[in-house]
Amino acid sequence: MESVATSRRSGWRRTYFNVLAIPYWGIHVAAVAGVAWLGWSWTGLLLALALYVPRMFFVTGGYHRYFSHRAYKTSRWFQLVLALGAAGTFQKGILWWASHHRNHHKFSDQPEDVHSPRYGFWWSHHGWILTRDFEGTDLSRVKDLARYPELRWLDRWWFVPPLAIAAATYAIGGAWALVWGFFVCQVLTWHGTFTINSLSHVFGSRRYATTDTSRNNFLLALITLGEGWHNNHHHYQVAARQGFRWWEIDVTYYVLRGLAAIGVVWDLHGVPDHIRDAAPAAPDLAAPPPALASPE
Repeated sequence: MESVATSRRSGWRRTYFNVLAIPYWGIHVAAVAGVAWLGWSWTGLLLALALYVPRMFFVTGGYHRYFSHRAYKTSRWFQLVLALGAAGTFQKGILWWASHHRNHHKFSDQPEDVHSPRYGFWWSHHGWILTRDFEGTDLSRVKDLARYPELRWLDRWWFVPPLAIAAATYAIGGAWALVWGFFVCQVLTWHGTFTINSLSHVFGSRRYATTDTSRNNFLLALITLGEGWHNNHHHYQVAARQGFRWWEIDVTYYVLRGLAAIGVVWDLHGVPDHIRDAAPAAPDLAAPPPALASPE
């Protein structure tokens, strides 16, 4: 796999407008054109937001807290449900997502961190996921997941679930549902997710003295169902909850608690008191990472 520096030197056209980026930009165009064609609809927006919540949960509770951090346990059948739901958000394969995220935590805000904001807003927001340079999956980081053949298959054919969701949306509600329930909702889900890469190491407060510049941000926590408590998360990555205090809204954790109550998931990893009450971050660690020059 190429380094970030090498990839960025290849230029913005190769990063943002390669053949693998066509579906990404195509769905953006379809969302805008579809709304322009059908006309504005508050009901359509409500549909997009209503479907945004479960889709975001599969990102946060599936891709992130389960597959990347193993913050709780579940059965093999519900693991597959999480995998299908996560892949349905059009963010590539389960093994791919988890391996890159584990790499992010190992090298957070260092040169090896492929989506650090040190490389600029656009790169950290979506450039890194659009470039073809990071298509590979480091299986050595996800041996615990790679032992399941269904996850390996879904990692290879990750685009099948979102296509199935698009087809089902159209079959149920026609073009109107496809535009609002899939295209618009998908764009919102992408950019909601990507704010954690591009903004949560730049804006917000730092409670803990982590080795990176992760921050807690209330607004991002609302947008991402709890992921905005990012400094908390980097301080103690294995926790099933990221809102450590009662007032830190963490919808993903509330859903997991509900699933635990009916026995679908279990062993949610908590936050020990000594971890939660650790010494606050020093002021000199509060500066955001320096932005590097944009690629030529």
